[in-house]
Amino acid sequence: MKMIAVFDPALCCSTGVCGTEVDQALVTFAADVDWAQQQGVQITRFNLSRQPLAFAESPVVKAYLERSGTDALPLILLDGEIALAGRYPSRGELARWLGLTLEVPLVEGAARGGCCGGGSC
Repeated sequence: MKMIAVFDPALCCSTGVCGTEVDQALVTFAADVDWAQQQGVQITRFNLSRQPLAFAESPVVKAYLERSGTDALPLILLDGEIALAGRYPSRGELARWLGLTLEVPLVEGAARGGCCGGGSC
């Protein structure tokens, strides 16, 4: 199974989903990480303020930070190589990288044919 390492900017807690003004991107990504982990994927997150040594010990991350600076975080590594930088991946991107299938909920009416629930659009 592929491994994902997430190098987060300095966050108030391990996921950044804390405090009074929570960034929706962090909430969504935390849910997507939970979903991927339930599929058996190993995802490890490193917080710059809590685990700075992890940033310094990874040659890929260290070189990226020297080039781009901490404002360019988050950095997402897939099997040790840069997969995405500057934003968090969507659940669809995670699924594609990991070869997982996204279950698409059945929209009411879609089973009856047509996008509008049975008739023509």
